[in-house]
Order: sequence, then C-alpha cells, then structure tokens
Amino acid sequence: MPVWDDLVGQEKVSEQLDAAARDADALVTAVAAATPLPETSKMTHAWLFTGPPGSGRSTAARAFAAALQCVSPDRALGGSPGCGFCDGCHTSLIGTHADVQIVRTDLLSIGVKETRDLVRRAQMSPATGRWQVIVMEDADRLTEGAGNVLLKAVEEPAPRTVWLLCAPSLEDVLPTIRSRCRHLMLRTPPVAAVADILVRRDGIEPEVAAVAARATQGHVGRARRLATDPSARERRAAVLKLPLRVDDIGGCLKAAQELIDAASEDAKQMGEEIDAKETEELKAALGAAQGGRMPRGTAGVMKELEDKQKRRRTRTQRDSLDLALIDLTAFYRDVLALQFGTSRALANTEMQDTLERLARGTTPETTLRRIEAIAACREALDRNVAPLLAVEAMTMALRAG
Repeated sequence: MPVWDDLVGQEKVSEQLDAAARDADALVTAVAAATPLPETSKMTHAWLFTGPPGSGRSTAARAFAAALQCVSPDRALGGSPGCGFCDGCHTSLIGTHADVQIVRTDLLSIGVKETRDLVRRAQMSPATGRWQVIVMEDADRLTEGAGNVLLKAVEEPAPRTVWLLCAPSLEDVLPTIRSRCRHLMLRTPPVAAVADILVRRDGIEPEVAAVAARATQGHVGRARRLATDPSARERRAAVLKLPLRVDDIGGCLKAAQELIDAASEDAKQMGEEIDAKETEELKAALGAAQGGRMPRGTAGVMKELEDKQKRRRTRTQRDSLDLALIDLTAFYRDVLALQFGTSRALANTEMQDTLERLARGTTPETTLRRIEAIAACREALDRNVAPLLAVEAMTMALRAG
C-alpha cells in the first residue's frame, strides 16, 4: 500500500510529492553512481505544509519522509518511491528511522534550545538512510528566537537534509522562513472520503463512520476518536446541550464552569499516566534511593520537569476547550443553514429537531452574532485570557443573542 494512500482527499498534493520523491531518488542515485545530476528537479530542501486542522498536514509530511527513505527494489524498475512496505518506509512512518526526526510539542511553544539541537542534527549526513529528514509538526509554535535560529539552517542547508514544516497557515510562519520553503496547501477532506477510510482502515461500522465524519466536518483524527471513544461522544453531547442552558445568568455561569471543568478533567486524564511515567523514569535516572529519597542537587531538575508537565497540561486543556468551541460553532452553523432554507450537509443530524426549533425561534442575524461570540472566545484564549472569564463572556453573549 503506497504511503500516499494515507492522504485523504489530497490527490493534487499526493501527485506533487510523488514527483518530488522521484526526483529526490534520482538525485541520490546520480550522486552514488557519480553520474551527471538531472538538470531540473521538483525536489527542494525545505517544504511548508499548510491546511486547516484535520487536513492531514503531518500525515503528508510523514508520507513524504517515508518516500524519501524508500529502499524498495521496484524503484530500479521504474516504480515510484513510497511503497509503504520496505524497511525505510515502515520505520519512517512509525517514527523509528534513524534519519527521520519527528518534532512535535505538548507545550505551548518550541524554544531556542530545542531548535538549536535540531539545527545541529540537520548538519549531519544521513546515518543509514538516503536523506536526513526533519519533520516539524508544530512549526507555528516556534518562538521568534527559535524561528531566527531555524532560518539560518533553511538558508544554508546541508546537501542531504530536508526540512518538512507543518502549520495551519502561511501567516503562522515567519515570512523569512516561508519564503525559502516550497508551499503545499492541503484542503479539508470530503466527509465521504473520511467515512470511507474509517471503514477501510479501522473497521468501523459504515453508519457510525458516516456520523463521526459528518460531525467533525472532515477532520480525520477527531472522526476516528469520536467513532471509537464513547467518552468523547459523551463530552460532545454535553457541549451541544449548552445552547439550551443559557436562558438566564445563572445558567450561563454554570454552563461555563462545567465546560472548563470538563476540559480540565480531560487534560488531567490524558496527562496523569504520562506525567507519572516521566517522573519515575527521571527519578531512576537520577539515582533515587529506595523509598523515593532524591540525591542532593537534583531538586532543580525535578522542578524543571514539573514546570514542563504543568505547561503541557495547560496546552491540553486549551486544546480540549477549543475542540468544544469548534463543536459549538458547528451547532450554530447548522442553525444558520436551516434559517437559510437548507438542510444539506448538516453536521448534527441527530439533533435536527432541536436545530429546527432554534432556527424558527431566532433570526439569522442573531445566529451570526452567536457564532462571532464563539470566535471571539477562541481569540481571547489564544491571547492567554483566563479560560473561565473568556467562556463566561461567551455564554453571556450567547444568551443575549
């Protein structure tokens, strides 16, 4: 199964990456055989993948990394790199290839220190593979200082190093960096394509897959989680009841608090196991005595780990809260669609009676103001406004209409 099969609804991008992988393979082969290099090539040293959440930016980058490391013998017979079965493809896709570095962060940003480590690695020749590939899944989280460090590496690349940067949009990356990258823009996958891959890859029932794909509006990862995780379905159902609970001020404040509590609990559940494992591993590495007593001089290291875990919980809480706000936006989008006289492509068909009741009882102008209130809440959270304050302001605006 070719690596490009994982790119749902991205046929044009798959073609571009396949052509670049062929040229990259020809370049490496020409250098190894000491033959003249191709005059023209679709391959370059830095790529920038952009697209909305769920479009598959990191999936595309990983697939391209696998194709660059492909060692399938079919290539010599004219086959395309990226077979998906050889050792190079397999280890790249699962994240164990020695020359493919996957960079993602659970924190709010990627700092200068981490970026300098990546730049040092980028100057090395491939150890076992054909290229040294660095996939940065959260390039939009680079601090300004980290971006300037990365710029130097992108301006003066090593001969066999490829940078694959992922970000939601061009504006999320420094202009000096994006101007030196080849840009590929991914689209939101069609709902039908997402449902199809859930059925084929994950063995999910077609009806469940269709509901999950429609509810998440083409976000592959969220659709998979919604289809396989009952607790995710319960949390989403609770969020979609919020518009019915903001009839008075008390209801607004209570709904806001419950939304924050649910996001905090979600972050806690996701982080507890990871935090405990990290703490135990660090204690063992520092030589903790039996009973947990730590050696002298290790308090600073443990404090640094605690701070990192705290920042990760903050990001996880914000991500969970943002997903809830996206579901809420989709709810009011459905109301707006009904107010304009169409029921096609509703995200929440299981709640159509509620949607129709709200559509009849309000005007499109009111619905648009409510959608804008949710967008304003998301922007406030991005600016580090206290989550409870931002959500309370939103619920009050939803009540006012």
